Amino acid sequence: MNAESSSYTRRDFLQKTTLALGATALAAPLLTHGGQFTGKIRKSLKWGMVKEAKNLSVKEAFQKLKACGYDGVEPSLNQVPDDAVDEWIAASKATGLIIDGTVGARTENLEPGIDLTKKLGGDSILVVARYDQKKSIQPQWDKARDQLKEASVHAGKQGIKLLVENVWATFLISPFDMVRFIDEIGSPWVQVHFDIGNMVRWGVAEHWAEVLGKRSQKLDVKEYDLKKAMNEGMGKGFNVPLGEGSINWPAVRVELAKINYTGWAAAEVAGGDWDYLTDVAKRMDKVLDICV
Repeated sequence: MNAESSSYTRRDFLQKTTLALGATALAAPLLTHGGQFTGKIRKSLKWGMVKEAKNLSVKEAFQKLKACGYDGVEPSLNQVPDDAVDEWIAASKATGLIIDGTVGARTENLEPGIDLTKKLGGDSILVVARYDQKKSIQPQWDKARDQLKEASVHAGKQGIKLLVENVWATFLISPFDMVRFIDEIGSPWVQVHFDIGNMVRWGVAEHWAEVLGKRSQKLDVKEYDLKKAMNEGMGKGFNVPLGEGSINWPAVRVELAKINYTGWAAAEVAGGDWDYLTDVAKRMDKVLDICV
């Protein structure tokens, strides 16, 4: 083979190789860049937010929620009557929307809620610890603690976690109070459902995340705006779109990353139609850095 033909052969080879590589690149799917918590946090929402569910079967509503971008749903215990349990279970299996937990139990009489949550396929109950401000606090603290400690035995047998939420009950309003309360119970089956927006009226979200550490087993996601609250009333602080209030979401994510948080985050904001719920899901993606 002479030098000239050898040169043409090499040119031919390079051109064909370049074209082949280009075609392969065009045919390959575009890769999306995942966020910090992509694959770690799954999105849920409170069933009460689904305003148009009343016009559909449970299965149809679950299909809509999947299309909106959710992986799960959290109903209150009283939203799943005994005669509807089988329908909820079937809808979850058919659509792949997970009933990851239930909401609304108090510290007393927890066994029925534990059993219902187990049937639905969930793994947690959000528990609210309340107290009467007109009575002495210590006996009420002790009673709530002992009720949860007792219920934790049955919860452990069923594999259901009892997750105490920080709420506006003027009880457990400091992260140090919550830590002491949970640690006095001393059970791996009693931990915290960390509401990222509820404490902003009297605390700092990332500081709560820091102090609670791995006790935070699930998240509630909402926004709170201090300026709006000061001008219009405390309850009005929640009336702001997710990501547009006073919460320092990057700082919260830093603390969640320190404990390598994985699990569920449930939207708990005002309800609306399917377009609105889709927007909430996208806002969750942004504030939690689930994907970009």
